[in-house]
Amino acid sequence: MIRLPKSLAGAAGAFLFASGLAVAGPGGAGHAHDEEAAYGKPGDPKKPARMVPVAMKEASGKMLFFPDKVEVKRGEQVRFKLQNSGELEHEFVIGTVEENAKHKVAMEKNPDMEHDDPNAKRLQPKKADEIVWQFTNAGTFEYACLIPGHYEAGMKGTVVVK
Repeated sequence: MIRLPKSLAGAAGAFLFASGLAVAGPGGAGHAHDEEAAYGKPGDPKKPARMVPVAMKEASGKMLFFPDKVEVKRGEQVRFKLQNSGELEHEFVIGTVEENAKHKVAMEKNPDMEHDDPNAKRLQPKKADEIVWQFTNAGTFEYACLIPGHYEAGMKGTVVVK
């Protein structure tokens, strides 16, 4: 990932937005990078983590995650094993409800937005990937598919950190 000095970052972002080449980056709506966010921080893939399989699919006119609720302990590291079992492309974005709402608006304006974030993965149909995440704060957070129309079709889940 290329990081620009703050003096150039705004101009580069304006250029990318104006040219239609938006790429999710540091400070973008709903994105966390190496720094800690309200909902935690990237996990260490070399350390033990609880495995949580999450399926993404379409069924009976709805789009969903299974499971749609996960409970974790504060400080726990989780390895989300993501499987897109559906016929459409889906994504898995961990964030607060507010951050995901902002990101959803950005995705509506640019549905082909690329993700280069430890808290987000976009998967083609029948593909798998994973996210390792450490939940450092108690609270209720969300995982969601923010591809236009998917969230509204039910593609969201809750992480409760105790």
